[in-house]
Amino acid sequence: MIHSMIRVLDVKKSTQFYQDILNLEIKRTLNFDGFDLHYLGNNESDFELELTVNHDKTKPYILGDGYGHLAFSAQNIEALHEKAVQLGYQPRPIKSFYNDDELVAKFFFIADPDGYEIEVIERSEAYH
Repeated sequence: MIHSMIRVLDVKKSTQFYQDILNLEIKRTLNFDGFDLHYLGNNESDFELELTVNHDKTKPYILGDGYGHLAFSAQNIEALHEKAVQLGYQPRPIKSFYNDDELVAKFFFIADPDGYEIEVIERSEAYH
C-alpha cells in the first residue's frame, strides 16, 4: 500500500494532531479548484496519509458505520499516551490484547479532530 485518504474539515487542526501524536509531517501539497490534497508521512515508513480538504465543506463529515480505524505503530505507547493526555486529545486507556496466555498487542485508540479512529499499537515482532 502507498497511502490512505481521509477527508478533513480543518487541515490545520488535523496536521497538528497527526504531527503531535504520530510524528507525521506534510511531505507535499497539491492544490486544485475546489479541493487540496495534503500528504503526510515520516522517515519510519513510505506509507502516506492523504488529507483531502474540500473547499465548499463547512459541516463535519458523517463517517458512517463502515469505517473502522487506521493503525500506526509506536515504540513507547505509555509515553505517547501521556503526551496525548497532556495535549488534551483524550485517548482511551491502553489495553493488552491476549490470545489465550500470549500477548498479541498492546494498544490504545484515539480519535482525530474529524472523529476518525486511530489505533496506536506498541511495536513488536508482529507490528513494526
